[in-house]
Amino acid sequence: QAQLVESGGGLVQPGGSLKISCVVSKYTLDYYTIGWFRQAPGKEREGVSCIESRDGSTYYADSVKGRFTISRDKSKNTVYLQMNSLKPEDTAVYYCAASVLGTITIFQEHYNYWGQGTQVTVSS
Repeated sequence: QAQLVESGGGLVQPGGSLKISCVVSKYTLDYYTIGWFRQAPGKEREGVSCIESRDGSTYYADSVKGRFTISRDKSKNTVYLQMNSLKPEDTAVYYCAASVLGTITIFQEHYNYWGQGTQVTVSS
């Protein structure tokens, strides 16, 4: 059973950058796809990015493509989401999740384990 803990959220000004982290249980990155999702107030949760277990292939939603970068450090059991050129509409609770499929997928129903979330607020 995978365990995930997010951290690094906070308040940032529009145009700024923030890097959030997801520490996962040992060996999780060898077998699970890790995805980042976000949920803004009054909106449904949406997929942002994911990184697959086998070769580290990545996927980005159109809304963040070119601004966000997902990466992983297996030695630290950690997946990162570097967020640049942040906009007020990026404000949300960001969740990381693990999918046993191990392949690229951004469908929430494919994810089996979830973290508790970290708040990201973009505001001046």
